[in-house]
Amino acid sequence: MGILISKETKVIVQGITCREGSVRTKYMKEYGTKVIGGTSPGKKGQEVHGVPVYNTVKEIVRDQGEIDFSVIFVPGSVLKTAVFEAADAGVKNIIPCVEGTPIHDIMEMVAYCKLRGTRLIGPGSIGIITPGEAVVGWLGGNVEWANKFFKRGSIGVFSRSGGQSGTIPWVLREGGFGVSTVIHTGTEPILGTSMADLLPLFEEDPETKGVAVYAEIGGSQEEECAEVIAAGKFTKPFVIYVAGAWAPEGQRFSHASNIVERGRGSAKSKMEAITKAGGYVAETPTDIPLILKEKIKD
Repeated sequence: MGILISKETKVIVQGITCREGSVRTKYMKEYGTKVIGGTSPGKKGQEVHGVPVYNTVKEIVRDQGEIDFSVIFVPGSVLKTAVFEAADAGVKNIIPCVEGTPIHDIMEMVAYCKLRGTRLIGPGSIGIITPGEAVVGWLGGNVEWANKFFKRGSIGVFSRSGGQSGTIPWVLREGGFGVSTVIHTGTEPILGTSMADLLPLFEEDPETKGVAVYAEIGGSQEEECAEVIAAGKFTKPFVIYVAGAWAPEGQRFSHASNIVERGRGSAKSKMEAITKAGGYVAETPTDIPLILKEKIKD
């Protein structure tokens, strides 16, 4: 079952005629995602890999009904306009596969989407995949690699790193597990949706028996997950691996947003919070399936 996306999820691509938009549209369609339209102002009537192009998101809604997901491929400088357009059209979920967005624009986007009741995943997310069902974004890269790394199964996965989003699914596969849904939460210092926001969805999903996380230093996403677990809103086994544990305070690691300051966001604080809440910490990614085998009770 997984969370958020399935074969029936209706997806649009904003910026569909640009190189990235076109390439990622092809991948999503080949994987089986229900891509119903795309936007590129002034290019209405064209098609991209068989997907009709419209001038605006509202035109797609008028023609094809409500939209579950919009995935956006536009320059960071104009991302805010694209996000506002999708939210105004009533799109339920938005994934901006865009980095380098001005921080004040991100703050406005997050606030605007909350007012409109739209879930914003990212910015800076490369997407979400429910194996054998659908992919939104470009997580996996192509069908061959997606099938190789993402085996359908019972473990939900979060990743702080786009490049490492296949690491946990791969070690889970090698360790005898598959994944229900994999989500890259994004790379920007401010995000529309955190792991903690999504964790209760995995709790509700009957297919998901546990959650594994590729964590990094900096930020508070993992500590927020610990709060959700401690509050009893997530009761399944939760295992994290924290990359960058060697970094001293003030040292950036991987992404510019991953910085340890004033004792907050350190590997130690994350691991202590998760352990105290009842979760588990893996010393290496390959330890994750070993811990899950021990903790999951069928």
